[in-house]
Amino acid sequence: MTIEVRNDEAQHQYTILDDGRPVGLAAYDISGGQIAFTHTEVDPREQGKGLAAILVKHALDDVAATTSLRVVPACSYVADYVRKHAEYEELTRR
Repeated sequence: MTIEVRNDEAQHQYTILDDGRPVGLAAYDISGGQIAFTHTEVDPREQGKGLAAILVKHALDDVAATTSLRVVPACSYVADYVRKHAEYEELTRR
């Protein structure tokens, strides 16, 4: 099992792949200096493996490292993740 996360800017989503096969996504919209994460999903056959957490962590780390955008956790999963991982709360106050 080789996990990779890619930012597909043309599709406005981060995609998580398992051995090259897409198994989940975190969709986003960028507008006015902010990135709103609007939807996160993982293939039901792949749930329970922690893939959503890996995906969201990677997406937030990428936003922090490569942009000055403020994160808007419009998706309930991303909002819960940020609440549970205080190190990402700063991204919501940029």
